[in-house]
Amino acid sequence: MNTISLIFLVFFGLVAIWFGWRVFMTSSMVRSALSLLASMAAIGAMFFTMEAEFLGVLQIMMMATEMSIMAIFMMMYMMDPGGLSGMDMSHQKKPSISGGVLVGILAAGVAVFTSWGGMTLGAPFPAEQNHDLGIEIMKRSMMIFESAGVTILVAMIAATATALPYKKNQV
Repeated sequence: MNTISLIFLVFFGLVAIWFGWRVFMTSSMVRSALSLLASMAAIGAMFFTMEAEFLGVLQIMMMATEMSIMAIFMMMYMMDPGGLSGMDMSHQKKPSISGGVLVGILAAGVAVFTSWGGMTLGAPFPAEQNHDLGIEIMKRSMMIFESAGVTILVAMIAATATALPYKKNQV
């Protein structure tokens, strides 16, 4: 990895962390969803920086769809989706900060002190890696992906249908 790629990787990593922090610092559920989308898009950009284009596109497309659906459902069902009531959305601040710092230190320690082994000299080109990864994912897991997608869609329709108020005059 050259210097410019490393700079972009660190930049997008910091952007992802900053937007992840913003998720918990806003009182609006919609802004939280958009901040989470920006954080996940930055992670997708990190995949692009590491020449894993397939994973980058997959990450951005999946998260854009997921966060859009989440924002729509939050606007429909949350008591204050715009965050106008001044309600504090963060709870147990000290334990969560302590836990986050501890997990961050542990993750950094694992990254620094793990023996990662040598570089693989015979690795295929990125385009071939993307092709092989796509074939591997779709070969085994396509039925699971399709079943999960239909199940989620049915659950969303059922949740919307059951949330509608029933009127005695309607038949």
